[in-house]
Amino acid sequence: MKRSAAIRVFRVLGDPQRFAIVEHLIRAPRSVQDLADRLPISRPAVSRHLRVLKRNHFVIAEARGAQRIYRLVPEGLDQLRDYLEHLWDESQRRFVIAAENTKPKR
Repeated sequence: MKRSAAIRVFRVLGDPQRFAIVEHLIRAPRSVQDLADRLPISRPAVSRHLRVLKRNHFVIAEARGAQRIYRLVPEGLDQLRDYLEHLWDESQRRFVIAAENTKPKR
C-alpha cells in the first residue's frame, strides 16, 4: 500500500464516530436511522460520516424500499490490513537484522 493511501485510510477511520459506524457495520448491515439510534450523534451527522466512508470505498448502500441499508465493503478494510501487515513484516525484518548484528562474537 502506498503511503498516501495509508494516510487516507487512517484519516477516514481516525474519526471516532466513523470508527464506531464501521464497528456497527462489521456486525450487520444497518440503516442510517439504526446507526443514529446506536450512536450519540444525529441522523444527519451519521449520513455525513457515511458519505465519507462511501466516498473512500469502505461502505456501499443498497435501497430497500424507502431506506438505504449500508454495509461494509471488505476491500476497504483490506487496505488497512495490507498496510498493517506491511508494517509488521518490515518491523520483523528489521528486528532480525538487529538481532543478527548484535550476536556475541565467538
